[in-house]
Amino acid sequence: MVEIGKRRVTFYPPPQAKALIGDFTDWERNPIPLKGPLTLEFPEGAYVEYAYLDEEGKPFPDPDNPERADNPWWTYPRAIRLPGFRYEAPPEPQAEPRVERHRLGERRYYVAQTGEAPKATVVAQDGVAFYRTAGLHKVAQALREAGEIPPVRLVFVEPIDRNVEYRFSEAYEGEFHRVLDEVEKAYGPLGEVVLVGASLGGLFSLWQALRHPNRFAKVLALSPALKAHPGGQDAYRDQEWLLLRYAEAENLPRLYLEVGLLEWLLGPNRRFAGLFADRKAPHAYRERPSGHNWVTWKQALAPGLRYLLGDA
Repeated sequence: MVEIGKRRVTFYPPPQAKALIGDFTDWERNPIPLKGPLTLEFPEGAYVEYAYLDEEGKPFPDPDNPERADNPWWTYPRAIRLPGFRYEAPPEPQAEPRVERHRLGERRYYVAQTGEAPKATVVAQDGVAFYRTAGLHKVAQALREAGEIPPVRLVFVEPIDRNVEYRFSEAYEGEFHRVLDEVEKAYGPLGEVVLVGASLGGLFSLWQALRHPNRFAKVLALSPALKAHPGGQDAYRDQEWLLLRYAEAENLPRLYLEVGLLEWLLGPNRRFAGLFADRKAPHAYRERPSGHNWVTWKQALAPGLRYLLGDA
């Protein structure tokens, strides 16, 4: 059970709960031990996802909260909304684009188009989640119908092992480029390419823009995992390797960046946005009163596509 105030939330754990976890703890990495009710303070109007750990360290949902989080990977997070929470709902299209499914070896990828003669290709990591949970293709279609962006092709690339592939894997990089080559052969020129990714997928997208600036000049990055390091041992103490590489780069991509206020990645993302501001590089940056989750990320899709593909 939870008791919700303007900024404070009191968690009343069930008897088997030994710790509280959520976006605010980086989930299981920094659990908060429980000995009874616990009160935490959050930003006004926050959206919070949480769960409990049992004595064996296994996560389980709050049995007194029926509101499941919109999470494509885990079933145990529950959600609460503080007073004043406002969800910026993505626009809905009149007609949903047709999606075609493909494979390159074991790699799955989907392709959709929002109109004839697409002017750009939008490529999403964690493809199934961006297709099913986020509805990126529907957002792009709605924006095209409203005349806010041109017709685009969308490519949804699904990882096999995202924790390995998205952490600076040159093997996956090569396969990713082969997928784009196959799309170009089957559907025609890619045009300008917009890379889209959340968390580790955002990290990989930014890494690709750094390594291939002429091919990938625009990035929509949602809570990118900027603490990752190619040889890192500690995700909290390692240097922010990609930030240092971007500081050395001659050319920076056009960037749309969002992060949640309840994330352990808030500081790294602020520093990354600060680098773009210091370099006077084209970018837009926004923080939302929520965490490392799809409620945060879905709200960013329409403004991100408008900024990267719409008229200035």
